[in-house]
Amino acid sequence: MSDMAFCYIVPGDDFTRAGEASADVKSRLKMLGLPTDVIRRVSIAMYEGEINMVIHAGGGEAEVRLDNGAIYMELRDRGPGIQDLSLAMKEGYSTAPENIRSLGFGAGMGLPNMKKYTDRMEIESAPGEGTTVKMWVNCPGI
Repeated sequence: MSDMAFCYIVPGDDFTRAGEASADVKSRLKMLGLPTDVIRRVSIAMYEGEINMVIHAGGGEAEVRLDNGAIYMELRDRGPGIQDLSLAMKEGYSTAPENIRSLGFGAGMGLPNMKKYTDRMEIESAPGEGTTVKMWVNCPGI
C-alpha cells in the first residue's frame, strides 16, 4: 500500500468546491480499509487546510501520500503568507474578513485543528511568498 499519491488543485474563492479534495481522500482511504480514526483525522486536517487556502490564498495545491507508516499531506499556496505564525496558531485568532465570517468560516480554528488532528505538522511561510503546510498522521501497516 505504500507509495500511493493523490494530487489536487484547490480552487480559490469557491466555497462550493472547498472540501472536494478532503472528501476524495476520505473516500480513497475508506476503500483501502484504513482505520476509521485515521480517516477522520486526515479528513479534518485536509478540510481545514483546504478552507484556509480558499479563504486566505486564492486556492493552492494538495498532495497526499501513503508511505512509511503514515499518511503525509502537503498543502501549498502562493498567497500572502502568514504574518505572525505564533499568533495564527492560537485558537480563535483569525484574519478572515467579515464577509467570510458571515458564511460561517474564519473562526480561527483552522491551523489549531490541523495541528490537533495530526501527529506532526510543519509550516513554512513568509509574507508575500505563500505557505506550505506539511502534516503526518501515523498509520502503521501502510
